[in-house]
Amino acid sequence: MSNSYREAGVDTAAGDLAVELMKSAVAKTHGPLVVGGVGGFAGLFDVSALKDYDHPLLATSTDGVGTKVAIAQALDKHDTIGQDLVGMVVDDIIVVGARPLFMTDYIACGRVVPDRIATIVRGIAEACTATGTALVGGETAEHPGLLGPDDYDVAGAAVGVVEAGLTLGAERVQHGDVVLALESSGFHSNGYSLVRSILRKSNTGFSDRSEELGGVVGEILLEPTRLYTKPLVAVLDEIPGALHALSHVTGGGMAANLARVLPVGSWVEVDRASWSPNAVFRVLASLGGLNLGETEGTWNLGVGMFAVVDAATAAAVTTLLESHGIRTWVAGHVSMDIRDLDGFDQGAKGVNGGAVRLVGSFAN
Repeated sequence: MSNSYREAGVDTAAGDLAVELMKSAVAKTHGPLVVGGVGGFAGLFDVSALKDYDHPLLATSTDGVGTKVAIAQALDKHDTIGQDLVGMVVDDIIVVGARPLFMTDYIACGRVVPDRIATIVRGIAEACTATGTALVGGETAEHPGLLGPDDYDVAGAAVGVVEAGLTLGAERVQHGDVVLALESSGFHSNGYSLVRSILRKSNTGFSDRSEELGGVVGEILLEPTRLYTKPLVAVLDEIPGALHALSHVTGGGMAANLARVLPVGSWVEVDRASWSPNAVFRVLASLGGLNLGETEGTWNLGVGMFAVVDAATAAAVTTLLESHGIRTWVAGHVSMDIRDLDGFDQGAKGVNGGAVRLVGSFAN
């Protein structure tokens, strides 16, 4: 008797094997609050500890990694995409001051290749462990005829918790607050459509070696997204009240994302001279015939997160973040003084926030 589902292009046995290959990595993310194991219809998480909160708020975020997956597929290198997913999802949770609790993932593919799927999920699990997040469930869906045999996309969602009186955001920001820039590891998971367009127009392949970049182009571009959650949780714990707002620099660039977390009427001038974007941004911009300023609304240019902090704590926050391996520097200051805001980005993504613009020239 034929297996009509397999003949239609869906191999359930391959899916089962993929689950077996990833189970141990997923299980390592499970602490005592995870109820049950891998393979259930739904993941269970014990939230009885939330009874210790006066007014717990759940925070949730969902995202993917965009067209960066095209590079992983071209090089058949899939061990870093999982970290990209966790960085894009969980690092949005910490922005409101919430601590991550658990995450789920979703992988759609044209054909289940068990080793490939397990490699992706292992990357997710390792990054979940690094951020203190339980990976409680997921789904791998095979879509033959819709996606090519080696095509896939990944997405995820996470949930965290924060005490209502301790949320971070524009309402905490004050005149004179210091804006700290936290260094990125590269493009993270945004702006890859522009990256790929530049490479295509310049006849540069992902497998080509670049002397300017010091390696294979695609491998350099697959540098995984930096994870900020654990260092920022350390700041929340060790320097209470220091953090007023956080901005995860993702799609839309630096100015627009920072403006989203500032109060109406405030403004910041981010000093480009306070850092030098690393070679990967400079080389790609040059290949595309662009100057760095023309990419500021698309790429993070070396800043993965902004922290708006009380001025009295800025030095201590910087020292603590750098002890966790994140280079941090002063990029600007918040002002509530009335001024002409022509030329500033003012809010973004439906948020009527503050005003931000970049000034000066980047350091060499």
